[in-house]
Amino acid sequence: MNLLKIFITLCLINNFLSAQDFKLSLWGNDIPNQNNIKVIETIDTTEIIMITKVDKPDIAVYLPSKKNATGKAVIILPGGGYNILAYHWEGTDIARWLNSKGIAAIVLKYRLPHTKNNIVQHLSPLLDAKRAIRLTRYNAGKWNINKNEIGVMGFSAGGHLASTLGTHFDKDNNFITDSIDSISCRPDFMILMYPVITFKEPFLHRGSRHFLIGDSPDTSLVNYFSNELHVSKNTPPTFLVHAGDDQSVPVENSLIFYGQLKKYSVPTEMIIYPEGGHGFSLAIGNEHLATWTDRCIEWIKTIK
Repeated sequence: MNLLKIFITLCLINNFLSAQDFKLSLWGNDIPNQNNIKVIETIDTTEIIMITKVDKPDIAVYLPSKKNATGKAVIILPGGGYNILAYHWEGTDIARWLNSKGIAAIVLKYRLPHTKNNIVQHLSPLLDAKRAIRLTRYNAGKWNINKNEIGVMGFSAGGHLASTLGTHFDKDNNFITDSIDSISCRPDFMILMYPVITFKEPFLHRGSRHFLIGDSPDTSLVNYFSNELHVSKNTPPTFLVHAGDDQSVPVENSLIFYGQLKKYSVPTEMIIYPEGGHGFSLAIGNEHLATWTDRCIEWIKTIK
């Protein structure tokens, strides 16, 4: 009887933990593209929680209860111009909303390219994003996730990183730190919120380009990170949201990406709101703009 009670207690604890959030280191001791310079993580809580330096990238895992779980998961990439991470505004707040819809959410704290712990500054964010997808697929069974229903969601510069992942998932996979690096890092779908897409004039977001590849980047790097140039028939289905009055990241970023997706017959849906500016997150307090969340969930349900 005592053994039975112990077994039941352990099962209850396991069920309880499955609905909780926890953090997981992205890499082991061998972090690719990182030198021995120690970076002290800086967190600003003045208005929204902003992280300005990352030394050890990780994922914060938010799982709905087993009864509510749909099997779908979304990797969330907060924005911040590749200079900071708007970690709660475009990260954990979004995760909790997705959980309320039965969707597992994984917030990525990715390395920022300007910190001194990078060997090649522009490589680290994409390496971390690829690893986050692979780590989620590796743990899919344990986290009640269907490994073929894992998407990526990015905001602003996080949208650039998400769209880079969605168009470059099959490139530069020439390193192995462990068996997880052999797992596919292709997202099954993308949600791009007021995303930076192009690094070309006249519609680029100059700050994002500056912090990722510098002020006078080589043309090959500009082309590599202008993601509208890399759409193919294998690009994942995509949901785009932008405001027409966005003064930071012109709406043309979403428009040109949408045009390329249509060209290659990639399933896509786009919502352009006339007003909303930039960086509106869940748009709480703006009744019209806040409808993007309902439209997004409806779209996710259509992804097979």
